[in-house]
Amino acid sequence: MAQDQKNNELNALISLLDEPNDEMFDQIRNQLMNYGNDAIPLLEDAWDNSFDNIIQTRIEDIIHTIQLKELSIAISHWAGSNSFDLLRGFYLITKYQYPDLDEQDIINRVELIKRDIWLELNSNLTALEKVKVINHIIFEIHGYKGNKTNIDAPQNLFINSLLESKKGNHLSIGILYIIIAQKLGIPIFGVNLPQHFILAYVDETHEEKYKIVDENEVLFYINPFNKGAVFTQREIDVFIKHMRIEPNDAYFKPCDNTTIMKRLFETLIYSYKKLGYESKVMELNMLIRALR
Repeated sequence: MAQDQKNNELNALISLLDEPNDEMFDQIRNQLMNYGNDAIPLLEDAWDNSFDNIIQTRIEDIIHTIQLKELSIAISHWAGSNSFDLLRGFYLITKYQYPDLDEQDIINRVELIKRDIWLELNSNLTALEKVKVINHIIFEIHGYKGNKTNIDAPQNLFINSLLESKKGNHLSIGILYIIIAQKLGIPIFGVNLPQHFILAYVDETHEEKYKIVDENEVLFYINPFNKGAVFTQREIDVFIKHMRIEPNDAYFKPCDNTTIMKRLFETLIYSYKKLGYESKVMELNMLIRALR
């Protein structure tokens, strides 16, 4: 369909948004929904030019519903064919709260940190020395740190907020750490430990890009919330016993990116539920199903 024809049809539908009959309005709304993202610019123009609160509210609802549907499709596609790109997954979840987020701007910001680390690395460094360089650049040069005073705030879980404030929780800082490390070819993966999120540095001689290994190939673990402090499996054992968590082999193994994104969704759902935002909880529960 030619763009002019499509715009004419959209404008004709938008002119009917004052329809008082609920059944007729639902038909108009569904037709607009079928245009997907193509309808949004014209709907936004109509919102700007309208002084009717009912029409503006209807437009806001339609735009939001279109964005949710398109985001669900994008997340499903990521999980099915693009899940190796953890930054893309983090960006998509952030788009729930910030639908107009500029992906290239996010990529550029992450690349700046990656470049600063790359300049300090060389092939003669040991695994521990590489982590020391990463920690120095992320936590000392760029000033990232854990948000210990407001750890459950949803803002801790969005990539743009993390990059702007340089504060996050164990999960968001850990995801950023993984993204940067893997962009540098360093085999650091997430470990889905309950009530905490840690990282694992795996044996590079066995590592294949994006391939998850078992705990026998983990050289050591990293706590991203504590400025990248390095520790061993023994500390995980102590933590599990202290928290009275049922032991599970998965708490020592690197996990895949889809698991990390599910953890991010679940934490965001918990945060919004705690704040009483039930509509957001429902929408996020819908989006998390796109990962399965």
